[in-house]
Amino acid sequence: MRQSHQLPLLGLLLFSLIPRQQCEICEVSKENKTALKPLIHTMINSNYTERIHAANALLSLRLCGSLNQSQDQHLTEQFILTVNSTEPSLTSGQLALAILALGACKAPDGMSINYSELVKRLGNKYKEEIRNMDHNGNPLTNYYQLSLDILALCLFNGNYSITEVAKFLNPENKNYYFHGQFSVDTGAMAVLALTCVKNKTRRQKQIDKKDIENINNYTESLINKILSQKTENGLLGNIYSTGEAMQALFVSSNYYNKNQWVCEKTRDTVLTEISRGAFRMPTAAAQILPALKGKTYLDVNKDSSCVYSSDSFHPSTQEPIVSVTPAVSPSQIQVNYSVVIDKRKDRIVVSVTDGSVFLNVMEQAQKENPTLFRFKTKETAWGPYIISVQGIKASTNDRTYWELRSNGEHLNQGAGSYVVHAGDDLEVRWSTY
Repeated sequence: MRQSHQLPLLGLLLFSLIPRQQCEICEVSKENKTALKPLIHTMINSNYTERIHAANALLSLRLCGSLNQSQDQHLTEQFILTVNSTEPSLTSGQLALAILALGACKAPDGMSINYSELVKRLGNKYKEEIRNMDHNGNPLTNYYQLSLDILALCLFNGNYSITEVAKFLNPENKNYYFHGQFSVDTGAMAVLALTCVKNKTRRQKQIDKKDIENINNYTESLINKILSQKTENGLLGNIYSTGEAMQALFVSSNYYNKNQWVCEKTRDTVLTEISRGAFRMPTAAAQILPALKGKTYLDVNKDSSCVYSSDSFHPSTQEPIVSVTPAVSPSQIQVNYSVVIDKRKDRIVVSVTDGSVFLNVMEQAQKENPTLFRFKTKETAWGPYIISVQGIKASTNDRTYWELRSNGEHLNQGAGSYVVHAGDDLEVRWSTY
């Protein structure tokens, strides 16, 4: 790690100028904790509980004390096996998230986790991200994962350059923007990473004045950008970015005025959305729960005793209840579906079952005309992600992707979760960001 060689006195002076981390937290009260049960059920009953995509859920559940001791033992054991078998193929952000999940609190009794080796491997993947940044200005993955890398390396005493962190997490970097709009969850993860680095820097005798100034300025700028995306009902960006944005605001209350954000309003809106089923995806549930429990990823501590829940949440083994209403054939709806590549637009009208999602429309179009509407997906923590259409692949280096649109609007939900309606005009558009 590169460090400066300023005089210790200068370091003390700078320390006094660093805004202290204060937390403005509005966690859900004990009386209302039952409102969080759907989130916990969603994560525990997830199909991802024994795959690498379980990292989000395991981190959230362990950090918030939502597992009993037996569940923690079982899920952690399964997840360690998954990490060990898939580590070479993991992206840097996936490995970082895995480390955070395993180290959210002490390992279950009798279980040994080689954190130093995992962190060393993460450090190597992080270096590859930085080399790519130096080469073409883009990480191998994205800025969200880059920030996750820094956060995990910081919390688990890995190697990183403070000067590089201060350089690359500049809020004006193009990698914070997606389709011309500031990415709230990316900015929030960067705030958490910068806050961790800043807190560690405070304990060092030698502090580079410029690096500290940059970290403070960048944190304030990112917070302002996050708050600029606040909606009338208190959401920060959208419903799915709000959880991590709340965490960022919790640890950065000295960078904004209290009248800029009413935490209780955001919390109450989120609780309403939970009751409406907005967090059916395990990853969505995982990212919102910590903030509602007053936790942030900065609370991850592999040496801290785990808190275990007395509630019993078990994976669902029951068959769905079948209605006694006489069987009726599902109704069909028609939607318009198009593939847009530059100025070319291939269009088709397809019929799908009422209640279908975007992905079902794409599958039906592919059946009817494989040449024009063939596509491929990969499984992610957020469900299926479109990686190619008509053989044209999305590329992180080229900053290209397949954008999902409905009725002229960009979609925040994925192909596997957005429910379509009769008459919708759906598009997958070859786009840059």
